[in-house]
Order: sequence, then C-alpha cells, then structure tokens
Amino acid sequence: MKEFFASEIFIYIVRPIIYIALAYIFYKVVIIFINRALNNKHLKNKNKKRVNTTLSIINNCLKYIVIFLITLVVLNSYGIDVSSILAGVGIMAAVLTLAFQDLAKDFIAGISIVMEDQFEIGDNVMINGFRGDVIEMGLKTTRIRDYKGAVQIIANHMITEVTNYSLNPSLAEVTIQVDSDNDLDKVENIIKKTMEQIDKTYDFLKGKTELWGVEMVDQNSVTYKVVVKTKSGKDFDIQRNMRRDLQAALTTAGIKMPQTHMEVRNGK
Repeated sequence: MKEFFASEIFIYIVRPIIYIALAYIFYKVVIIFINRALNNKHLKNKNKKRVNTTLSIINNCLKYIVIFLITLVVLNSYGIDVSSILAGVGIMAAVLTLAFQDLAKDFIAGISIVMEDQFEIGDNVMINGFRGDVIEMGLKTTRIRDYKGAVQIIANHMITEVTNYSLNPSLAEVTIQVDSDNDLDKVENIIKKTMEQIDKTYDFLKGKTELWGVEMVDQNSVTYKVVVKTKSGKDFDIQRNMRRDLQAALTTAGIKMPQTHMEVRNGK
C-alpha cells in the first residue's frame, strides 16, 4: 500500500483526481446550503427574480474561486512552485484594481443593490433626481426610462439616493375648483356620485375614493380635494381620468366654474 501511495501513478494521476473530486463535493455542498438558505418560502414568494439573480451571482463567483484554488493545489502536487504564480496574480490584481477601480465599485454596488432589495426591473424609482421605470439591471449599470421615453444609464457606484415608488400603493390626488356662488351641498353630492362611479369602473384601485373636503376658499372659488389609493405607478393615469369625469359631471349638472375677473382702469 505504501508503495502505491509513493508511486508515480498515485502522485500524478490518482491524487489530482482526488483533489478535484473533493473540491467538486465542497462546491456542491456549499451551493446546496446557499440555495436552501435563499430559497425559503418567504424570500422566494416575496421576490423570486431577485433570489434567482443573487443565486446566479454567488454560484459563478464560488465556481471560479474553487477552480482557481484547485488548479493551484494540482499544480503544487506536480511539484510546480505556485508561490510565484500567487505573487504574479497578486501583482496583476493590484494593477487591475488601480486601473479598473470604478468598474470594481460598480460590481460591488450592483451586488449590494441586489442583496439589499433596493429595487428591481419594472419598479418606478427616482435615482439621483431622475424618475422612471427600471428597464435593465446589471452589475455595472442600471437603466431607467422616464415617461417621455428618455433612458438614463447610471453607473451603479454613482447611485447614492433611491426613492422607490413601487413598494407601496400610490395616491392619486385631484383638486376641483367651482364658483363660490354654487350650492356647495349640491356640488358635494355630484362629486360623491361620481366617486361611486369611479370605484365601480376604474381598474388598479386599492381602496375607495375619498372626498377630503374643502382644500381652499378664496373670493371667487371653492377647491375640493378627491383622492384614491392606486396600484403603484398608476396614479398619473387615474388622476387624468378623474379630472375628466369630475369636470364632466359638474358641467352636466350646471355647476358654475370659477370666472376670471379683470378690472380695467383708465388713468392719465
């Protein structure tokens, strides 16, 4: 048995195969543990795409690390001095880090965005003052498209401020002005009937339409505020439809709208 372990067949063939097999088993065990940790029901149901993205990143990183380490071990088993290789890798890594430090920052920031669940594709966000829908996420850049179609490409390490409008329902707010000479009880009844119709016919609502009452009173007009919770990102569309329907209902009922008064004076 001792002769077999000292033989060239064991040293140059069998032992490297054993090292590779052990590395493969280690890799699989770690991946299974990570998959079970991230694929619990709560995380998977909450954000399946984000979990899958994270798993893909971890799997790839771990795979390359294991391949690099087992290569060094196998080379060492053949009597090759790996210290010079490690020294060369260290120098190369230092040079690449200096040359591509912004790229490294982007990768780290991209992984951080994924792990911290800051936003995902399809979310409506404001990043560094630019608001739009996330259309693409990478480890280097994030792309956001605003409602006009303009696309902002942002390096991940430059993302310092994020406001995510998709985490909670949006609030559609509409103000309606009527002339102060109107019968305000009649105005409120018309608004409430229109609200009932809105609740029955509108999509993407997350609750009942509410009349918050009189928002402002001035010499010529009274302003009412009507609000409703909507599906995230649908508030602008619903606001436009609400203005149209409320205005049409008030006009049909003969409610007077505020008039602009202009005073003209003749002077020398």
